[in-house]
Amino acid sequence: MSREKIDGQLFSYTGPAFHYINEEERHFFAKEPAQFRVNLIGCGMIGMEHMRVATRVGRSAIHGVFDLNERSVKVAKEEFAKITDEDFKVYDSLEAACNDPEVDGILICTPNFTHLDVLKVAIKSGKHIFMEKPMATKLEDAYEITKMAKEYGAVLQIGLQYRYKSIYSEAIHEVLERKAVGEVKMINIMEHRIPFLDKVNQWNKFSKFSGGTLVEKCCHYFDLMNLFAQSRPVRVYANGSQSTNFRDFEFKGEKSDILDSAFVTVEYANGVRAGFNLCMFAPMFHEELLVCGDEGRVKAAEIEDFSENARLRTEMEVFCGQNRPSKTSQPSYPKLIEASGHNGATWFEHIAFADQMAGKKTNSATVEEGFWSVVVGCAAEESVKTGKIIDVNELLRAKGIDL
Repeated sequence: MSREKIDGQLFSYTGPAFHYINEEERHFFAKEPAQFRVNLIGCGMIGMEHMRVATRVGRSAIHGVFDLNERSVKVAKEEFAKITDEDFKVYDSLEAACNDPEVDGILICTPNFTHLDVLKVAIKSGKHIFMEKPMATKLEDAYEITKMAKEYGAVLQIGLQYRYKSIYSEAIHEVLERKAVGEVKMINIMEHRIPFLDKVNQWNKFSKFSGGTLVEKCCHYFDLMNLFAQSRPVRVYANGSQSTNFRDFEFKGEKSDILDSAFVTVEYANGVRAGFNLCMFAPMFHEELLVCGDEGRVKAAEIEDFSENARLRTEMEVFCGQNRPSKTSQPSYPKLIEASGHNGATWFEHIAFADQMAGKKTNSATVEEGFWSVVVGCAAEESVKTGKIIDVNELLRAKGIDL
């Protein structure tokens, strides 16, 4: 089989096992020159994931980094050396990193509460920008970003990469493109997982920094709900608590206040109803999506339970009764892509960012879609606090947001 007939983006990866081969001697594993150069702002866990994936995909080369935390920069430099022989530039200011004329794009991977301030500097560069989710922790900040984006001439992509997970990518195809379930009526999503991991200064343990669990973690799922509903949310009701995780956790004299479990119900303008079930003290990772329409049902699930017992990691069912053929499948990507981050979603997210920089249209999350994922999350957090059903339009007006 010739190299030209194999996915070049997959097999351009040159792992440690092939470091003995000089670049001029490579053919099957020859690395195509990167089309773009990007700078990474924020070198935490997510920043490191983006560094590794961007380098292995090969469409964009990491040119340099900026982070206020010296240890994060040190670790980033060590990680960078493991995956490429290219030079690694460390900037002494955010402005310098954003305005380097040798760079085409900027990856913003800083803590949630810093996104707006970082973007205000980055956007002055006129460069293409990728910004991690959630795009903001407050509705007012998210709205300000949407206004900035309307006037921006370059790419501004939001990191809601769950759209690219194999199970959700296939479900999107079946529901929105193939119309396998007919007209969507109900959506249910479940996530059961281990607690939040450690972050620099433990910012994800405090709602004032993260936006709250239903914003920080769950905006992925609210984005999927909004996408499948093809409508705007009008009412949100949620109940939840901090029942198990971090109840006695303190950092610098402050107690953690994030939710670890919740049920969220969302009603959409077109009559679609959606529910979300979250548990963050389960000894596994288990996600499940159910989309029911007037002609069928799609179920997609992904499980990682750390046990030795063999079981299906992913599964998808399309049941259409007498309307059309039904089927079951196990959506997946090649192992290299699956291991790249978020079960391959980050890989395709980087391909989408490169495609957008090249002028191609993609289905990556727009700033407007990022805004509405934050709206549902903020409304759900407010509902948990007040015990009331939140009217979305009233909530937006109360924040001075006029759409």
